[in-house]
Order: sequence, then structure tokens, then C-alpha cells
Amino acid sequence: MVQEFISLVSIDSQPLKERQVADALLIIMQDMGLEAFEDGIAKQIGGDTGNIIAKVKGTLPKKPVVAFAAHLDRVSPGLGIKPQIRDEIIYSDGTTILAADDLAGVVQMLEAVRVLKEQNIPHGDVELLFTVSEESGMLGAKNLDRSLLKADVCYFLDGLGDVGAIINQAPSQDKLKIKITGRPAHAGLSPEKGISAIQVAAEAINNMNLGRIDGETTCNIGTIKGGLATNIVPELVEIMAEVRSRNEAKLQTQVKHMIDGFEAAAVKWGATADIAVHKSYPALNVAADDPAVLWALQAVRSIGITPRLEATGGGSDGNILAGKGLTSLVLSVGMEKVHSKDEYIKIEQLVKGAELLLAIIQQVATS
Repeated sequence: MVQEFISLVSIDSQPLKERQVADALLIIMQDMGLEAFEDGIAKQIGGDTGNIIAKVKGTLPKKPVVAFAAHLDRVSPGLGIKPQIRDEIIYSDGTTILAADDLAGVVQMLEAVRVLKEQNIPHGDVELLFTVSEESGMLGAKNLDRSLLKADVCYFLDGLGDVGAIINQAPSQDKLKIKITGRPAHAGLSPEKGISAIQVAAEAINNMNLGRIDGETTCNIGTIKGGLATNIVPELVEIMAEVRSRNEAKLQTQVKHMIDGFEAAAVKWGATADIAVHKSYPALNVAADDPAVLWALQAVRSIGITPRLEATGGGSDGNILAGKGLTSLVLSVGMEKVHSKDEYIKIEQLVKGAELLLAIIQQVATS
């Protein structure tokens, strides 16, 4: 299992260019005797690889269908990874990320199914989903045809920290693009003839509630671009912002608060505010007493770990599939310090993650 992880992270992959690692994965699953296929979304997302789905036929009839999912792409710098093992921990050589995000999840899925088949453990149908371009806007999940999965529940292996965390709440996110248009003028000769878009934006932002709004809601002004020179009253400012909340009503309240603030400041100064709002992803909310949660909780306990039911402030492919009507949870896989050159995973955690997936399959089989 460790060697398989080292082999896969050593293969180059990035958003929209997952072909090499996908081909290696398909060969592995063919050798395992799995039925696997690639969907047809590569061209429509501008990539070279589609989502890959594998089916494991159950030995028990009429059991819920369980799916596991992980993504094949990675952030930069993620080319030419040279994994190293020190004190039973896998690192990169310090010049790249490790790509445990999310190849740890990939090999845990493969190992769980491998043991399932080798030991002839009774089980229902199992599906494996390997998505593409998660790191560049969850393009694989967003373009996935839900009908390709028969799953009743899907566990996404993309959580940070030691194995045992079950994330059943994750926020919805809206992105705002604000364009403030004022009037240019010479800043030294006739500043009173101008309308400063920067001043309008500054007043609006200064009067807004930002940052941590409440326990479920956050808001951030991410970028501001505007102005041409110090001697010109700036005509144009473009602002990018986001709002996240696990409560959709709270999210919409905060979005309206921001829109109203920009529009009020623009009216006051005689400028205009053009605002576009885009839904990045929907919320993920699964009740604590949902069977999918209960299966995971019991599975974690069965491998000797105290489970942790958690909410998160980040989004994942799980949000997207939840929006498509699939009960979705995110599981921690043991990866640490992801998206950095200090990323690592303990071998013990890599193995525990596979044990957990096998335990979940067994819990579903006995339901």
C-alpha cells in the first residue's frame, strides 16, 4: 500500500492534466479485476481526463450502495514529486507538495477493495469515484452525470487530520464581483470634477460586517484592483469577495448586506455599482442521526478510534454531489499541512484510512 502511494504521487498530475495518473489507476484496477470506465467530460472542461468510476459487485442483495470518492489532481508545485520516508512518515523532498491530498484517499480506496476481495468479505455493491480538477473549481464533480452512480451515500476522502473525523456540515459559497465606476479627473488641477471609485469602495467596505459573521457564516473581501496613476482620480475599481455559510438564509442575508452597502456608497457619491453574484457550491448538511453518519461513527469505533463529528468552513466535491441529491460526507484521511511543501502523512494513518473504509463497507452490509 505504501509503495502504491509512493508510485502514484511520483506520477505528474495537475488540474485538467490528470492523464498519466489516471492511466496508472486504470491499469491497477484492471489488475484487481474491477469494472472501471471514464466518463466523457474531458473535452467540455478543457482537460485531458474525465472522471473515473469503478464498480464492485456485491455479494449481498438489496443492501444500500456505498461509494467512496477522491480527486486525482493536485495543487502546485506538484510536478516531479520525490517522496521520502523518515521515521514512518512520508514527506516530499521539500521542493514540492506531497500530493497526499488526495492520493492518500485514492490508495485507501484501492486497498480497502483489495482486502474486501482477497478475504471474501460479504458486502453490498460498492462504487469508487475518482474526480478530476477538484483544485480548480471542482470541475469534475460539477460536470459529473449523477445517473452514473447508483450510490445511496458517498464518503469523500478529502479531510485533513488523523483518521476518525466525519464532516457532516460544510458551507455554501457565493462569490461576488463588484465593479465601481466613478469619473476620472486630474488629481491636481480639478479633483472636484472627479468621482473616486476607490473612495466609494473604501467607504462601502468600511461600513460592512466582514470576517467571522457568526458561528456558521464568514465573509471576505479578497482582491481590489483600480486606479491608473497618482495624478488621476480613479474611475474604476473591481472587487472580488466571497460569503460562506452553512445556513443558506444567513448567506443570502450577508450577500444582500454587501450589495446594499456598495450600492448605497455609489449613490452617495454619484458613482455606479455593478454587482454579479455566482454560486460556487451548495452547502453540505447531513443530520447526525442519518444512517450514513451512524455507519461511519460505528466503523470508526470498530477500528479502535474515537470518532469526531465535525463541521468545516471549506468546500469540496462532497458539496457538489450533495447538491446533486447524493447523501455526502467527508472523511479525514491522515494528511497534514496540505497545499504546502511541508505536507506529510504518517504511514500508520494511511493504513488506518483503508481499515476505516473496509469497516464502513461492513457496517453497511450488516444494516
